[in-house]
Amino acid sequence: MKVVIMAGGKGTRISSIASDIPKPMIRIGEKPVLEHQINNLKANGLTDITLVIGHLGHVIKDYFEDGRQLGVNISYFVESYPLGTAGALFKMPELTEDFLLMCGDVMMDVDFQRFIRFHHEHQAWASLMAHPNGHPYDSSLLVTEMLPPAEKGGLPVDTHRVIQWMNKEDERHYYQNRVNAGIEIISPRLLEEVRTSLLNPSIGKAGKSLDLDRDVLKASLSTGRIFAYDTPEYIKDMGTPDRYHDVEMDFQNGKVSARNLQHPQKAIFLDRDGTINLHTGFICHAEDLQLIPGAAEAIRLINRSGYMAVVVSNQPVIARGECSFQELRNIHDKMETLLGREGAYVDAIYYCPHHTDKGFEGELPEYKTDCLCRKPKPGMMLQAATDWNIDLKQSYIIGDSDKDVAAGQYAGVKQSLRIASNSSGSLLHAVQQILSER
Repeated sequence: MKVVIMAGGKGTRISSIASDIPKPMIRIGEKPVLEHQINNLKANGLTDITLVIGHLGHVIKDYFEDGRQLGVNISYFVESYPLGTAGALFKMPELTEDFLLMCGDVMMDVDFQRFIRFHHEHQAWASLMAHPNGHPYDSSLLVTEMLPPAEKGGLPVDTHRVIQWMNKEDERHYYQNRVNAGIEIISPRLLEEVRTSLLNPSIGKAGKSLDLDRDVLKASLSTGRIFAYDTPEYIKDMGTPDRYHDVEMDFQNGKVSARNLQHPQKAIFLDRDGTINLHTGFICHAEDLQLIPGAAEAIRLINRSGYMAVVVSNQPVIARGECSFQELRNIHDKMETLLGREGAYVDAIYYCPHHTDKGFEGELPEYKTDCLCRKPKPGMMLQAATDWNIDLKQSYIIGDSDKDVAAGQYAGVKQSLRIASNSSGSLLHAVQQILSER
């Protein structure tokens, strides 16, 4: 698969770090961030690369030349004037097959072959890499289609089809922390659709630039062929001095490469009620959820540590008929929103909707079952381990009940920690204990 890397741009927000070179040439360790990207691509067998250059482009060209010294083949597309993040795509005749598109100023280490498989399985016109981050309030967010459970007693089905795109300036209330990471696989069919069916007046006009997000991807959601690919891997925009220094530190301590899903991951599993949010009875409405003081700080420490933060929660309110799947999603969206405001995020959320007790008004009989996922059974943790290549023997669980402890023991985690329910600072103390023992 061909790779196109947008390597232009002036980098005004990070000019205090380096103002005399293009952003992709800013060094992390001993190498430009663009070289780290190329090495990541080569490790995935992606060696046919076109760099789109403009501002100070000669610096990039002089350094990389034809790419032979890195074991790849590099060609160049030179913008005579700024074309935006998508304009060059409509002027490159060689884009006749699906191609990988990315920005040259983002630090990453990802399993691209996994991403490519997702793209082909969904027969997508565009697959967008998505991940949670610590600043979702100023990031573009993706919302995907959820279908009713496909089987009796099952969970709603996430088709990964993007149905809404929220730019950072758009009004939003509570939302899932599912950020557009700026890495895409695009089919030339999508470019043709934009060029013709969508009749974008900017395409091909001299002096006009095109924004990939707004003018191409968001404008094409109605095709139903845009999909979101979720990953907890390391992808970080280093567009500000603070974020640059964070990336540099993460690279030095090995966090960048360790999060590649080709490697076994470590996770700290977290119960929800009484551990992250106050447990004041069954929560059936988003307005009832409140974070426990210190919970966001604890999860922020997990995020910085390199462990995945994975929620595993029993939610019998579904079986009891007291909460719909949509309202439960609203509750989790609120949790993610509140965490994001404090710079924290969870990598994944798993929940069990089942319960064996009967006799509740409005209960759902199909969910009154002795399942494999309700804690103390380890089903949610085992599923997460399968989904994200988690090494359970190097992982932990923190919760406020014996069921959480037992689930961890059955799953074979390294340690299960029980904390006091609704206790301010208990989760933070438990996380600090885990991280101090590494």
